[in-house]
Amino acid sequence: MKMNQLLITGAVLACTTFPVFAQPGGGGDQDTSMSFFITSSGPGDGANLGGLAGADAHCTALANAAGVRGKTWRAYLSTTGPDGVYARDRIGSGPWYNARGRMIAKGASGLHAGLQWSKAMALNEKSEIVSGRSDDLNRHDILTGSRADGSAAPGMNCDNWTSSGEGSAMVGHHDLEGGGDAGNSWNAAHPSRGCSQDDLRGSGGDGLFYCFAIQ
Repeated sequence: MKMNQLLITGAVLACTTFPVFAQPGGGGDQDTSMSFFITSSGPGDGANLGGLAGADAHCTALANAAGVRGKTWRAYLSTTGPDGVYARDRIGSGPWYNARGRMIAKGASGLHAGLQWSKAMALNEKSEIVSGRSDDLNRHDILTGSRADGSAAPGMNCDNWTSSGEGSAMVGHHDLEGGGDAGNSWNAAHPSRGCSQDDLRGSGGDGLFYCFAIQ
């Protein structure tokens, strides 16, 4: 009788379906493909990115070249004036994942609090770590034109990303090193020396910027 009970119990267990829980940062139906990256290169004309449209197109081209297609990309850049827009309002609602499928932020609040931010997480579209202040080549100045909360920094966007001459742009430090006027901020460390490629490189940058997928 006991043997029969054991056989019946084993059969029930074998037919029972137990819930499978998704792992943090992936699994389930969540799309964890790349939806955030730092550009591996800029267009090459300093902070003249061709305006927001040109910057967005550059994000899309780099993502496509990396094999990530079918997403709508927006550069994390603020502009000012009658048609001005805040960077935080351009990038959708998240969550955002880097090229290795690691979550950068679940939403705008966490992103601007820098909760999961680090140099090792802020990869380019090729899944590479971007060199920073502690490396031989410093490229940690990332163009944003923004304050720490993602709103526009007035007068710090190189004529709304169309100038490679006079002016300056607010930059962040993707590696959170080197301090700055606003401290170690990923999006609002200090203004650049100027808008040309040489000026950007002279202060530790290379005309790079952040890209986010809105869908």
